Amino acid sequence: MDIIYLLPELEASEMFYIKDMTKDLDDKQTELFAHIYRARRKDPQLILLTTLLGFAGIAGVQRFLTGQIGMGILYFFTGGLCLIGTIVDLVNYKMLAWEFNRSIAMDVLLLVKR
Repeated sequence: MDIIYLLPELEASEMFYIKDMTKDLDDKQTELFAHIYRARRKDPQLILLTTLLGFAGIAGVQRFLTGQIGMGILYFFTGGLCLIGTIVDLVNYKMLAWEFNRSIAMDVLLLVKR
């Protein structure tokens, strides 16, 4: 089964990465991977929206969502590092989501291969 049909919402670079990861899985494992990965991955648009919350006074939510608890606390108490960190995250929101999703994909792949 082709992963493209199971996860059509992925962007091209993420799709190629996931397709390469799952090439050795059988149909049942691929389907299981797609269901678990879809539930755990973070959409870049969600990261963008939560980063914009930093300008409303609730900085660091995007870091909490991506599992960076320490940075989230730091951003929260420093106002997004005086908004500079929030602006950097606003520019790099796709990279934040991609790094998180890549680590989730590796975890899910190991879980499915068991």
